Amino acid sequence: MQLNAENFGLQALERMQKEWGWIALRGLCAVIFGLLALALPGITLTVLVILWGSYALVDGVLAVVAGVRMREGGKPLWPLIVVGLLGIAAGVVTFLWPGVTALTLIFIIGFWAIAVGLFQIIAAVRLRKQIEGEWLHALSGLLSIVFGLAVVLRPGAGAIAFAWLIGWFAIFFGVMLIAMAFKLRSRRAA
Repeated sequence: MQLNAENFGLQALERMQKEWGWIALRGLCAVIFGLLALALPGITLTVLVILWGSYALVDGVLAVVAGVRMREGGKPLWPLIVVGLLGIAAGVVTFLWPGVTALTLIFIIGFWAIAVGLFQIIAAVRLRKQIEGEWLHALSGLLSIVFGLAVVLRPGAGAIAFAWLIGWFAIFFGVMLIAMAFKLRSRRAA
C-alpha cells in the first residue's frame, strides 16, 4: 500500500503525540544543561568539555530512541536518528580527545548546532499540514542555526562568554522542545 505525503505525515504526527514525553525529556535535558552553564560561567575548559560532551551524548541517545520509536509509514524517523547519531558522535569524540583545543570544540559545537537546526526545520516543514504550532519546531531549528553560525563565525570569544552563549542557547532550545511536546500532548488528549 502506498501512502501519500499527507497520510505519511499524519502517521508521524500520531506517533509523536504518543511519544511526546521523549521530546519533553530532550527539552528538559537542554534546559538543565543551559542552567548549569549559566550558573558556572567561570568553569575551566575541561569541565565545559565534559559538560558539553555529556549533553551531546545524552541528547543524541534520546534523539535516536525517539527517532526509532516515532515511525512514519512503519519506518523510523531518519532525520531525528541522524541528529541523534551526530550528537553521539560529537559526545564520543569529545571524551576520546579531551585535550581538544577550545577552538576545535567551538567549531564542533557550531557545526553540530547548524546540522540539528536544519533537521528541525525539515521536520517542521514535513509536519506543517498536520500540526498547529509547527513554527515552534521551525523556530527551534532557526535558533539552532543562528547559534551555530554565531559560534563558527566568532570562534575567538572568551570562555565565559562562550559558556553563557551555550547556556542561553540550550535553555531556549529546550523550552521550544518542551512547548512542542506539551502541544503534542494536548492535541493527543483532544
